[in-house]
Amino acid sequence: MEAPVIFRSLFVCLLLLSSLAAQTAATAPAKNPATTSTAQAPPSAKIDPAKEADIRRLLKLVKVDALALQMMDSMTVNVRPIITNSFPPGQYREKLVDLFFEKFRSKANPNDLIEMAVPLYDKYFTDEEIKGLIKFYETPVGQKAIATLPQLTAALQENGRAWGERLGRESMVEVMAEHPELADQMKAAALQNKMQ
Repeated sequence: MEAPVIFRSLFVCLLLLSSLAAQTAATAPAKNPATTSTAQAPPSAKIDPAKEADIRRLLKLVKVDALALQMMDSMTVNVRPIITNSFPPGQYREKLVDLFFEKFRSKANPNDLIEMAVPLYDKYFTDEEIKGLIKFYETPVGQKAIATLPQLTAALQENGRAWGERLGRESMVEVMAEHPELADQMKAAALQNKMQ
């Protein structure tokens, strides 16, 4: 088992989790950085306390902490086979993966995600825009968006996965039909590997 495979698997896990921050702003209008000075603020800049309070209110309103837990559950289901298959088969493997996810969950504090999100929201949104998002998410439509976004995202991911698999199968069948010599070479390689 090569270490890069493990790290790639873990990197996939972390990418899935980090996509959560983008979900909370998915229904927000795009911002024109040329009209907003905060878009150029350095990461170490102190956030105005009133704006920070508004950002934290928004993150609480959209339930970032609950979304983080939901994303971790989804990640566990979706990424578990990738991590499991990255290790050589054996009786140890299932227990190792169980312990990994148990350890990962014990270290993953949703409040850490909030602390990472605050400066990003400060960078990409003015205080007026944050207030506008709060106002929107307090409406019935905003509350529906909050409640529906995780299921919508999961459905889109599943549909995208199925679409990609279908296109992949069709593409491979067409390539093999157009290049029968490659199909023959693939069969020979499979036979050679089987005999080893």
